[in-house]
Amino acid sequence: MAGHFLKAVLASAMLAATFISATAQAQQVLRVTTIPEEAATEQIRKFTPLASYLEKAVGMKVEFTPVSDYPAAVETLVNKKVDLVWFGGFTHVQANLRSGGKIVPLAQREEDAKFQSVFIAKTDSGIKTLADMKGKQVSFGSQSSTSGHLMPRSFLLQADITPEKDFRRVAYSGAHDATIASVVSGKVDAAALDITVWRKFVTENKVDTKAVDVFYTTPPYFNYNWSVHADMPADLQQKIKAALLALSPANPEHAEILRLNRATRYIATTPENYKGLETAARSAGLL
Repeated sequence: MAGHFLKAVLASAMLAATFISATAQAQQVLRVTTIPEEAATEQIRKFTPLASYLEKAVGMKVEFTPVSDYPAAVETLVNKKVDLVWFGGFTHVQANLRSGGKIVPLAQREEDAKFQSVFIAKTDSGIKTLADMKGKQVSFGSQSSTSGHLMPRSFLLQADITPEKDFRRVAYSGAHDATIASVVSGKVDAAALDITVWRKFVTENKVDTKAVDVFYTTPPYFNYNWSVHADMPADLQQKIKAALLALSPANPEHAEILRLNRATRYIATTPENYKGLETAARSAGLL
């Protein structure tokens, strides 16, 4: 009987040790995702070099997994299915509210302190101002996009233009590259998107600005950041933040990572930077 008892205790101890070992192993992986502002293949191309850099800088295996839509990026961090997320300002606000204030923004690109959106249309469309879009078919990006929906809508409302009332049709493309395609193809007459994606398409000759171009650029606002859950150990938060801030354009390897991330460099950010977006979202009826 004693032998059976001893075997049971040893079995339990081994099971516990296996569980603890598995748990420890699980914590050696840093799980990363991003909002799907472009196609999954482009997200992987953009962020894989950064993931490799973080592996070395933080001393952990890094797994980058694309998600299907913006709400999925919010839920994965709120539910701690991932550890680090590249959010737009609005998705950061949504995640923070969903988690009861448990989302910590670590770093943003220098560009994100004064971010802008652009409105584009075919150059022969006759659309030259925001008011010219009245009665037209207009597309935003994802409904949860800061630069592709929230802030463009906010600036339209400030100009006394209510999309659902003043536009013939309101569409949502789901991603910035799809937004450009919807104007180029003539599916819609005009659209709003992230200025850095537009510039990337122009630089890479993926759009003909003689046919489709910007007719309005918004005032600046705070946007994207890398966020973590507040339950992440403070020392790991600091390691990740330090690694992002250490990326230097003077280092060729770093310069390539920054170029892919459409960043000159990363700078520290604070929760206060996103309060204005929360206010704008409430005013626009999106929260």
